[in-house]
Amino acid sequence: MSLLHRASFFVSAARLDQLPPPGAPEVCFVGRSNAGKSSAINVLCNQKRLAFSSKTPGRTRLINLFGLPDPLDPDGQLGFLVDLPGYGYASVAHREKEAWADILGGYLRDRPSLAGIVLLLDIRRGVTDLDRRLSSFIAPTGRPVLALLTKADKLPYGQRVRAVQAVRKELADIGQLNAIPFSSTDRIGLPEATLAVENWISPQVVP
Repeated sequence: MSLLHRASFFVSAARLDQLPPPGAPEVCFVGRSNAGKSSAINVLCNQKRLAFSSKTPGRTRLINLFGLPDPLDPDGQLGFLVDLPGYGYASVAHREKEAWADILGGYLRDRPSLAGIVLLLDIRRGVTDLDRRLSSFIAPTGRPVLALLTKADKLPYGQRVRAVQAVRKELADIGQLNAIPFSSTDRIGLPEATLAVENWISPQVVP
């Protein structure tokens, strides 16, 4: 069983200063609203409702942490999956958008326990202007990024390959970037994504 399957809700925070002190490795999930972030977290953790997706894009305004229990320490956490607020919500006021951008940027730039970043991109949209803005936060950190091109089941194989190549080219400023097609419904890319996240959390448990 994947260690991700043991994930459970740990804490929510509206501001960075409400997060628990940095410690165990964290893997964050970030992406445009409607890119399939909640669905990806749920299928990686083999749970149906661990991460909630709102019917209204941009409604989820909290940073949600899911703990991965340490089998050797009943009271400890091996690591955390961090669900960051989605971006790209047209109906939200500009000032509030900028506040969320500060939270995203601050977490990605300053969180010392951040081990890896999962970037969710809709494979049919490619890299949007908002995604490029986010990449400007990510690139200077030097942290590894796994770009999941979601909803890959909507495209035939050849188009998936071209989409991956295009994303790698457009986000070339992110030094450690891996991009793969992904589908929560058809489980495309699930083994590769699971392995990457597990390896960031706990390299010693991966063969």
